[in-house]
Amino acid sequence: MESVLKSPFPASTKRATSVIDGISTESTVVYFADKIMITLSQDGRLAQWFHVPLDTNNSALIGAQSAEDEDGLLPLTHLTPTTLLGGAVESREALGQLIAVQLASAVSMRNRDEGRMVVLGLGLMKAELERDAFIQLIELVGKCL
Repeated sequence: MESVLKSPFPASTKRATSVIDGISTESTVVYFADKIMITLSQDGRLAQWFHVPLDTNNSALIGAQSAEDEDGLLPLTHLTPTTLLGGAVESREALGQLIAVQLASAVSMRNRDEGRMVVLGLGLMKAELERDAFIQLIELVGKCL
């Protein structure tokens, strides 16, 4: 079962839920004036936080890379994710940074002039994801962007 909810106050907020890899997963995107905060939570967890600064002059960089990436599935190479909290387990940190840069790329591709920082709160039950589960996570957030 999937659902998407939108709330305009106090900041524009969108939520979506879905079952991914047998686990109920909730995505929330909150659009603040200076940042876009995304959370991906399973079983109410939020154990890691990452941020990815977006370059306000990224239009040329996005255009150059999208010409090389026919499917538009690769993350933008100029984006650098940073772990803020919860990077004690190396495999979880690597997965979190990969998800953070993929979501920041999606934000940049949707609006080439976007300059707000992307902040990701992540609370996944598993430290590793199969390809299909990874794609489902990205698509779930995509419903909220």
